[in-house]
Amino acid sequence: ERHDFLPLTMTYVKSRQPREQTVGDRRKIHPLRMTRCARLLRRALLGPYKWGLMVSPASGTAPEQHRGRTHMKHAPMRRLVGSAMTLVAVSLGFAAVSAAPAQAAVDLSKPFAREAVHRGDVDADVYNIEHVYEVQIRLRRLGYLSATPNGNFGAQTERAVKRFQRANHLRATGRVTASTWAPLIRRSTFGKGSVPAACERTGWHVCYDRMRHQASLYRSGRLYNSWLVRGGSYDRQTRTGDFQVQWRDKDHTSRTYGGAPMPYAQFFSGGQALHGSRFMMDPYEGHSHGCVNFWVEDARQLWNLTHDKRLFVHVYGSWD
Repeated sequence: ERHDFLPLTMTYVKSRQPREQTVGDRRKIHPLRMTRCARLLRRALLGPYKWGLMVSPASGTAPEQHRGRTHMKHAPMRRLVGSAMTLVAVSLGFAAVSAAPAQAAVDLSKPFAREAVHRGDVDADVYNIEHVYEVQIRLRRLGYLSATPNGNFGAQTERAVKRFQRANHLRATGRVTASTWAPLIRRSTFGKGSVPAACERTGWHVCYDRMRHQASLYRSGRLYNSWLVRGGSYDRQTRTGDFQVQWRDKDHTSRTYGGAPMPYAQFFSGGQALHGSRFMMDPYEGHSHGCVNFWVEDARQLWNLTHDKRLFVHVYGSWD
């Protein structure tokens, strides 16, 4: 067997040859089907030449004449042009890859900012949160998703996202990017009428609604962002009232609960703080020991927005 590799293809053609070739014996090996673009490119470069690979006559005999041209003269040119075309294609491929714009980083300091979420994303564990739970919970709140949130962005979640986008006059891509996150967070942040009046004062305020599992950030009376959180258990409830952050620790660990990590901690009432949790997957499952638990990425986002500012905390609503 002989393997004849064809230029610009990623496979080869196998052709069986007779053991002995006679003068004038020739066999044409047809190339595999190529894309239309590749065929047009070859025709443009080769002109009248055909892309059949001809088996050479037996050595020691005169080369066969084919349509007025010596076949042995054409084979080297075909190989040369094929190699040149391959180099051109590879160069163009590298150029296209290098010229492709990198995905722009999300500016998490903007209002209602989140990372982009799309089909195939999964909240795999507490160290790998892609905000799929949040997308599903918010869509379910608004009535676009009937399934129970599970942290897996599949076909049903994608259809729900598209329904939300169409209802809000957005392009129905099924991807949750900045243009979708903003209206999704605003519309699914419920209970604005029950927010304490103190949240509307000048400055930065975190207003934690215990019943709705949401901590909303207000800047001088305007809703800036809102996150899904969980609070203390029934016997260790997060204290209600109006507070101010007293001290902060970016890499805090609990001395009371066996060194449990409390990243991006902002303490507002004794040992109770706003902080990231390495134990929370679904904010509607489980409770803390009194602190307000965020997904770590969200606690980092809040920290970056407020760690150098005077921050007020308002806790209200019935326990849930």
